[in-house]
Amino acid sequence: MSPRVDAAVVGAGPNGLAAAVVLARAGLSVRVVERAATIGGGARTQELTLPGFRHDICSAVHPMAMVSGFFRRWGLEDRVEMIVPEVSYGHPVDGGTAGVAYRDLERTVEGLGVDGPTWRRLFARLVDLEPQISQFTLSPILQVPRHPAAVVEFGLRILDQGGPWWDAGLRTPEARALLGGVMAHAIRPMPSLSASAAGLALAIHGHGRGWAVPRGGSQSIVDALAADLVAHGGEIETGHEVTDLDELDARVALLDVTPRQLVDIAGDRMPAGYRRRLERFRYGGGAAKVDFALSGPVPWAVDELRRTPTVHLGGTREDIARAEHDVARGVHPASPFVLAVQPGTVDDTRAPEGQHVLWTYAHVPNGSTVDMTEAITEQVERFAPGFRDLVLATHSRSATELEQYSPNYIGGDIASGAPSLPQLVARPVLSTDPWRTPVPGVYLASSSVPPGPSVHGLGGAYAARSALRHEFGVRHLPDLSPGATGGVATSRGRG
Repeated sequence: MSPRVDAAVVGAGPNGLAAAVVLARAGLSVRVVERAATIGGGARTQELTLPGFRHDICSAVHPMAMVSGFFRRWGLEDRVEMIVPEVSYGHPVDGGTAGVAYRDLERTVEGLGVDGPTWRRLFARLVDLEPQISQFTLSPILQVPRHPAAVVEFGLRILDQGGPWWDAGLRTPEARALLGGVMAHAIRPMPSLSASAAGLALAIHGHGRGWAVPRGGSQSIVDALAADLVAHGGEIETGHEVTDLDELDARVALLDVTPRQLVDIAGDRMPAGYRRRLERFRYGGGAAKVDFALSGPVPWAVDELRRTPTVHLGGTREDIARAEHDVARGVHPASPFVLAVQPGTVDDTRAPEGQHVLWTYAHVPNGSTVDMTEAITEQVERFAPGFRDLVLATHSRSATELEQYSPNYIGGDIASGAPSLPQLVARPVLSTDPWRTPVPGVYLASSSVPPGPSVHGLGGAYAARSALRHEFGVRHLPDLSPGATGGVATSRGRG
């Protein structure tokens, strides 16, 4: 049996590893236990189709990592080459045109023609306030905002685009689709306040710090976290699925799992009232993923789309809204929203020379068993004629198969809990310290706690901060910078 440690972390995804890094940097002994044979969770990169073709398993593009307080303190860009493309994302519509979001706001404005001034009015001030808005969106929702004026301005824009009046303002199908595509990332009915908030935040980052692609794949971020953990005395055990807290010989346990798994793992230790609240936690729409190995780049009909890794597919904003409403009703859309990423536009390490990988998701109802390969292929072919002829091999996972890959993706919900407005406030319960559970020494450190989904590491970092404060009497985070040696925390209260 492994020796007792100060802290055990269940799950080696970005949140679990972030929690482990914070604790190890504070001088604690830390063990990470991972169910799979390899670390990374949704940030793994693997050869899924053919040798030499490296595909990101879930997360592929990382705007939230670029603005994450944890990753900025930790020095992500000093450890991993984060490639920020000139074009953040694009959205084609039928007829051979597209909306294009350059990182340069003014260039975007110029390209949107008559809608350019409206786009500028919508985003110029918000882009200036990106650091303050990021601090709010990536902080506990019940925390008093540090920059209330920025929050008010952001909130007014959310209201502007989050209700039935959302059609006011933008007139051209290209501009309307460009904004609708980023809102669809939330896998929520549209228009809605939650989809509006998610879409506006992503669009702000598209014109701010950018939608970065890590060279070598998302695994590069995970490997850098693991290397830092090991360098500060932590250990990682793979191939071990934790089913009971008794398996963890540790003073505290931080779990990168959803409320459903937490209920199972904690068992009778969990108070009945808290269990009932976790059992009411709702999971959202699902994703079905298809990865393609291609003999060449995607032949987008609009040349500008060949310069960006990220393309949103699904037609007009009205088409996307119908598809997302279908998903919410448990119906497979006839024309699904598809998120497509071709990282080879900026990163030549993903495939053999001259060839490419294409990463795609389609939004589907939770629990779907449908293989979306043909539906996604049709949607790409619609805007890139000749795409089929480039396909060398495919790898598909339905929504249910995504859950088999990662139990955190309940029914294919890659957000680990519907990002509805109520569940952004109470995630998974209404609390000023939602990471701390009523089970002594047990903390929730996943996307099911604030600040929610995406690769930012903050769900784990906040859980680690809470554990340091309550279990070890440590009031301040350790220095996370690349040059720091760690071990700055006192051992007060350690058992």
